[in-house]
Amino acid sequence: MTAKKDYYSILGVNRNAGDKDIKQAFRKLARKYHPDVNPGDKSSEEKFKQVSEAYEVLSDKDKRQKYDQFGNQWQYADQFSQAGGQSTGYRSYDSGDIFKGGSQSQGFNFGGEDLGSILDDLFKGGRSRRQTHPRRGQDIESPVEVTLEEAFGGTSRIMSLQNEGACTTCGGSGRIQNAICPVCQGSGRVLRTKRIDVKIPAGVKTGSRIKIAGKGGEGHGGANGDLYLSITVKPHPLFERKDNDLYVGIDIPLTTAILGGEVKVPTLKGNLALKIPPETQNGRIFRLTGQGMPQLGKTVYGDIKAKVNVVLPSHLSEEEKGLFRKLNTLRST
Repeated sequence: MTAKKDYYSILGVNRNAGDKDIKQAFRKLARKYHPDVNPGDKSSEEKFKQVSEAYEVLSDKDKRQKYDQFGNQWQYADQFSQAGGQSTGYRSYDSGDIFKGGSQSQGFNFGGEDLGSILDDLFKGGRSRRQTHPRRGQDIESPVEVTLEEAFGGTSRIMSLQNEGACTTCGGSGRIQNAICPVCQGSGRVLRTKRIDVKIPAGVKTGSRIKIAGKGGEGHGGANGDLYLSITVKPHPLFERKDNDLYVGIDIPLTTAILGGEVKVPTLKGNLALKIPPETQNGRIFRLTGQGMPQLGKTVYGDIKAKVNVVLPSHLSEEEKGLFRKLNTLRST
């Protein structure tokens, strides 16, 4: 030990402190700096060693008396004494004595109560008995991209999620036989990858947020958090979605637009026949009721709105051009 150590200052008591005050000071500081309370914290471990060393001396009447007289050279007091010649039997301080075997005493005796019994009282079984409050696990937000067809009928995904949980090697204590756990490095927590099958309901849209209860972060004595799926629906080559309605363009020949006829309209369930009345204007919109997207969580569907795009003929023959000239003459008179 160095010449600068002041055991009274380390325990935070005055030099006239009684045994009860010394014991109370040690209990308070041991609880604060114990390695099981501060896994992996070298500074706290060193402070715990100093506190234990100070208590070892000040709690023993004979050692304390020698320390008060000779300071940090107290262990050589018998050599200083003219009547000496006998060693005090003091054994060098060894931090392993404190941590070994669940903080069991290695022969130290402090006024009838050894260090091991005090630590066992504070940290039964080598783990902190400090009061902790259950904490709910963190919620996890995960982006998911789906096609319009998947949004129409619903789908599922296998999600691989990293989730922090208690280290199973050390049981969450951060230590194994009072040594730092090599798996969690003393934190008591590890990241694990888990795969879960999640259902994405029909009717989702970009911006939908689907809650999967209990599949988020692991709780610290409390409930698990929730998993939230943030949905993005990919653009579709045919349909434009507005709320639950789908907009689609349909090409019809000029003759069908003028004379009427039947055309096929695509839907997410297949093609449907649509009757085109005579003299249908370019840009007219036809509504196909209930053929659009489902409303999330309900059995109500939007519509398909089909917009007519009249396609003019090309590569006309002379006969066809003649017919159009005749039509032009008739329409101009």
